[in-house]
Amino acid sequence: MMQLTQAPDEQFQWVRKLNAIGIALSSEANQEQLLELILESARTLTHADAGTLYMVDEQDEPQARTLRFALVQNDTLGIHFGGSGAPVDETFQPLPLYLQNGATNDRMVVAHSVLSEQTVNITDAYNEKGFDFSGTRAFDQKTGYRSKSILVVPLKNHQDEVIAALQLLNKKNEQGETIPFDDADLELISSLASQAAIALTNRRLIDDLHHLFESFTQVIANAIDAKSPQTGAHCRRVPDATLMIADAASDSNYPGLEGFSMTEADRYELKTAAWMHDCGKVVTPPHVVEKSRKLETIYDRIGTIEARLEVLVRDVRIQALEAQVNALQAGKAIGADEIGSFNAAEQYFEGALNFLRTCNTGGEFMEEAAIERVEELAKLTYQTLEGETQHLLNEDECQNLCIRKGTLTDAERKIMEDHMVHTIHMLEQLPFPKHLKRVPEFAGGHHERMDGNGYPRGLTREQMSIPARIMGIADVFEALTAPERSYKKPMALSQTLTIMGRMVENNHLDPDLFNLFVEKQVYLRYAEKYLQPEQIDDVDLNNLPGYRATGMQA
Repeated sequence: MMQLTQAPDEQFQWVRKLNAIGIALSSEANQEQLLELILESARTLTHADAGTLYMVDEQDEPQARTLRFALVQNDTLGIHFGGSGAPVDETFQPLPLYLQNGATNDRMVVAHSVLSEQTVNITDAYNEKGFDFSGTRAFDQKTGYRSKSILVVPLKNHQDEVIAALQLLNKKNEQGETIPFDDADLELISSLASQAAIALTNRRLIDDLHHLFESFTQVIANAIDAKSPQTGAHCRRVPDATLMIADAASDSNYPGLEGFSMTEADRYELKTAAWMHDCGKVVTPPHVVEKSRKLETIYDRIGTIEARLEVLVRDVRIQALEAQVNALQAGKAIGADEIGSFNAAEQYFEGALNFLRTCNTGGEFMEEAAIERVEELAKLTYQTLEGETQHLLNEDECQNLCIRKGTLTDAERKIMEDHMVHTIHMLEQLPFPKHLKRVPEFAGGHHERMDGNGYPRGLTREQMSIPARIMGIADVFEALTAPERSYKKPMALSQTLTIMGRMVENNHLDPDLFNLFVEKQVYLRYAEKYLQPEQIDDVDLNNLPGYRATGMQA
């Protein structure tokens, strides 16, 4: 309990100051500002001319622990390092708590205070016999300062561990003279140290939880990327694209986005949603995620069809040889027309094989004539080793080879689309704190369409928030320009923006955000960071579909 020697009114004022400081400490969310508040409050309470706040840097080996200079202040010398001042430079090297031989560094006053967990009060550093102040004397000689009274207080957390230390220097009286720190100073600083340690511990716990959650979301995203070479770094690049667009839109008063503004907390919420936007893919079967060819399951079935066609080619060659043998036995030569017929049949099957290989790769569009040719080839028959007659393509193989866009059948595409159902379901099960409550909504809307024909919920533009619509732009842009998709080449900017512009015209993507994306050259900033040089080509904005200039360039 505090037993200050001042008069009752003065004691009351000190208590009020401590309460005010305690309230300020508990409400400060910024780590650097919190540290600065602690040191400045300690100096104000004790009228110290200077002060240093050290943080204990934990190491795997306890004897490797050091004291890091977090803040250094000196009014007389005009020094203010750390916090809102200049960065703490290499002049202030960390102080070891242990010597190289493993002994405690008790000759250094701050190290001794931390290791002994005791407050140290020194009247005059130059006359103190128990500690080594050679470094202090060297500093004074260099700067012309005179270090005299010193008060060092360790700060303990809730586990009774020292996490920091306050060193106050040169208490000043009303005449500006340096005087020793008294018992009242010790009581005040001890009380402040207790409050400060609690505030620092709480801040560190909050920061650690924040870092843990952020790392967890990124681990999940990286695991999804690692699960599929087809998506590559998609889950890592989408957050960057999302925040680039959001930053360009925030406070821009851009047409259609008037009043849209994002605080740092809003930005972090959107960033979290972007990292988690495809988390539902953890339950998507790998053979669907990895289906880079139309006939691919756990293996590419084009090899099986190649074997069947080789059987047909073999049969043609056998028939040709048999015809030649029969002709020779009859004393005749095989006719040119007959040889030509055999050669034509062999070339037909070889052409069919090359055609089916091409169909198997997939693409953005498959012509009707190609589909009809696949269906005709499917009717060809061959003999199995058991003598059974089979069609060249079974029903499933024919269906897969006739996929008009990409490599997925309708059933497989539904499985892929269900990753959004799983994403929303997973995120809605998490007990997000208030500042992250909108993560499921932001993350779950990037496959919706402005006309309500998207998935999984069929939301319209009016039913979606701006951040959710931003993620739709970012997701499509990254997917079109990504280099990892084996079924397509990474698109150049001009082709990508043309496709996205048509998606705007088809009420798929948000028109205002697409305009901002193009006009403020967000696409170019992303391209310079992630795209290959050959992808960065000129974009004809005058003829870009879905785009209308507003005159609000970057």
